[in-house]
Amino acid sequence: MKWIGFLSLVALSECLVTIPLKKIKSMRETLREKDLLKDYLENHPFSQAYKFLHKEPGITSAPMRNYLDLYYVGSIRIGTPPQEFQVIFDTGSADLWVPSIYCSSPACLKHNTFNPRKSSTFQKTNRPIELHYGSGSMTGVLGYDTVQVGELVDTSQAFGLSRTESSKSLEYGAFDGILGLSYPNIALQGTLPVFDNMWKQGLISQNLFAFYLSSNEKKGSVVMFGGVDHSYYKGDLKWVPVTKQGYWQISVDSISMNGKVIACDGGCQAIVDTGTSLLIGPRYSVFNILKIINAWTTKTGEHIVNCNAINTLPDIIITINGIRYPVPASAYIRKSDVNICYSNFEDTLGNIDLWILGDVFLRLYFTVFDRANNRVGLAPAVA
Repeated sequence: MKWIGFLSLVALSECLVTIPLKKIKSMRETLREKDLLKDYLENHPFSQAYKFLHKEPGITSAPMRNYLDLYYVGSIRIGTPPQEFQVIFDTGSADLWVPSIYCSSPACLKHNTFNPRKSSTFQKTNRPIELHYGSGSMTGVLGYDTVQVGELVDTSQAFGLSRTESSKSLEYGAFDGILGLSYPNIALQGTLPVFDNMWKQGLISQNLFAFYLSSNEKKGSVVMFGGVDHSYYKGDLKWVPVTKQGYWQISVDSISMNGKVIACDGGCQAIVDTGTSLLIGPRYSVFNILKIINAWTTKTGEHIVNCNAINTLPDIIITINGIRYPVPASAYIRKSDVNICYSNFEDTLGNIDLWILGDVFLRLYFTVFDRANNRVGLAPAVA
């Protein structure tokens, strides 16, 4: 049995391509420092969860979310010769888009923009695209070009070139665009996402990718394609079947504290999402948790907790497929640079009976997204 386990680890790490991710200051922190957060939240009182797929005549729409609390970005290159961009590797969306020279929005002027005229491999289309999310929108046009992700060279990849970016969050975000890693059925119609193209073109040896998100340092976080490096986690991977293909959706048994169920009583559905920083759930469930941890709500809707609670509150246990995954108070409460502590729980502001396990959870647990077997693997991340 030991040899079988060893051979499995060898197989999972074969032909592994690792892309470093860097931890950035979140847009929420940046807006707060610039004294813009209050106005931003008042002007955009929308759900930070999902805007589901919808279509309008002549426009292709895809779901996006609010990236206000995101922390991790990585580098990709597009075109020939390559033009470099910092993107969010996002398991909660399926499309790739970057700012372009056609865009004059403030967000585009502050970020790297793609110039198709400087790429000999760019293929033009006249197809408009429109991506909506909680606090704004991106409109643009679809194009095709070579996309390099680390050593992987993905040819004729569909991607969006933005023409307008309507959001302060995009303007102040320390990233240029988004690279989606969810299932292709939620991608722009008729296009193939980056990861699917990698697999189709034979660039990776296994139809999976994985994330390690470092807790303490600006460096150290990685996304790996085509294999798994077991040095990033402890023990064995525990596999959870995907219940609905589109997002990486799984079943959760319960959420508890001190042996008492405090949310997800009787089971619920959750999305494992690298494009969300927080733990997001139905309003009534989140409000119950906020009450238990003695959080109070500011005028802008942020939830503040006494910083001493980090050392006194018990773990919150998320049970998935019979396995208990503790989330300590040091994870579900974040301390700002000015010693104010905020809850890392957020409600969906709607009737969506769905949880989103964002980076708060993923920093604790190394995560494998296995497309070949439609499952998610979880194991305690190394410190």
